[in-house]
Amino acid sequence: MNTYTIDLSLQPTTFDLWHVCLAGTVAMLAVTLIIVLIGMVLSLRRKPATITVPAEPIVKIVEVEKIVEVEKIVEVEKIVQAPTPEPVILKEATPDAALQLLGLLQKEARFIDFIEEDIAAYSDADIGIAARVVHEGCRKAINEHFTLAPVRSEDEGKKITLQQGFDATTVRLTGNIVGSAPFTGSLIHKGWQVTNVRLPKLTQGHNAAIIAAAEVEL
Repeated sequence: MNTYTIDLSLQPTTFDLWHVCLAGTVAMLAVTLIIVLIGMVLSLRRKPATITVPAEPIVKIVEVEKIVEVEKIVEVEKIVQAPTPEPVILKEATPDAALQLLGLLQKEARFIDFIEEDIAAYSDADIGIAARVVHEGCRKAINEHFTLAPVRSEDEGKKITLQQGFDATTVRLTGNIVGSAPFTGSLIHKGWQVTNVRLPKLTQGHNAAIIAAAEVEL
């Protein structure tokens, strides 16, 4: 049996294909190792920047969210504390007083008879005589059960000035209304207001809708 011994101290005297491949592999490994080392060094340098830089923006985002939450809370409190408008209450007028007044006008002046009469066939003289009777009776009924007074004390036709905040329920503006108060114009009508009412009391069971009872002569 033949035995072979290899002397590792000997240096090759020729550079064949095998040695070329071996040298190329060593060179590629060396280059790869250098690239890996450079990448590791660069990554180590970048890590501190990625850790510290985002810290400040995160704090700002949290503060913005807190501010938004505080604004929402304030808006909710404003909505809760806002006073609710008072509901408009409409007063329902009872018909008894109006019916009672018609009854008084009918009693004193035959007011309903005059209104319901067809006066087309009568002359102006006849209508004038009837109107005088109705006028006297109506005036008697009004003065007996109501106290009247003018709204304005100035003479009609006189210039008056209405200041800012005047009561629009007592004065009605007419004509060319431009701008805001104060307004200056002529008093066309003094107006009327009732200062006292003296309607008779109704007995229980009285039917106020019967303004004038039917009359039967026996």
